[in-house]
Amino acid sequence: MEVLGYSEAARWVYSQGIDPGDWTTGELVTLTEVRTVHRALMTKVWEVAPHPEATPQETPSNFRTHDLHPFNGGIQPPPHPEVPSKIADWVADVVSFGKQVTARKVEAEAVPAGLANIHGQFERIHPFLDGNGRGGRLLLNVVLVRLGIPPAIIYKRQRNAYLDALDRADKGDPGPLAELLARSVIDTLHRCLVPNLAGPASLVPLPALATERFSYEALRQAARRGRLEAEQGSDGVWRSTRKAVTAYERNRFKRDR
Repeated sequence: MEVLGYSEAARWVYSQGIDPGDWTTGELVTLTEVRTVHRALMTKVWEVAPHPEATPQETPSNFRTHDLHPFNGGIQPPPHPEVPSKIADWVADVVSFGKQVTARKVEAEAVPAGLANIHGQFERIHPFLDGNGRGGRLLLNVVLVRLGIPPAIIYKRQRNAYLDALDRADKGDPGPLAELLARSVIDTLHRCLVPNLAGPASLVPLPALATERFSYEALRQAARRGRLEAEQGSDGVWRSTRKAVTAYERNRFKRDR
């Protein structure tokens, strides 16, 4: 149910980068959308396994009526009566940030730090009793896709680095979180967009050609051993083509047999 709920919420989020439809008001995000993402994310799992401490007023899309203990890294969410005003302020900050980026009043180099601050603020508020991490990352991706930026996907293997970066951001240093988000966006670009935009014979960075069967590391080793037709640029980045990877896969299958 968690996976299905996340899928439903994510499908709506990513559609915003393609066809927002009549839903959007032209703002980067709205309070209604904050609630909508959380409802889609949590309703299915809530129906079979609601939070054991939830009151009838804390169902999906409704703000928490509990105070929360500080998190392991020291982040202290605000008292629950402050949540509505703080999340309204957060929405206003996101809208203001979007207008500045669109008007090019924010230097490109400063955008990752701005996004890190936005995400860190949401997680600090922790407006819902459950689902704030997943919901916060999906809302961050609403912002990204509406700005024309690929979404940032945080993988399970990055959990510790991500939580440490959130703690650093809460203490006034958004740098590590900004870097993690920027790298995630670049990874999405390499994995999902570049292979679909480039022709089969076009040279692209090796990470863009990684698949479930052949990881980036496996392709890099094959390139270094001369088994995969590839070239290493002066920047140290290995590049190859989908055509070359297909040939490598076909020849490797023959060798395996």
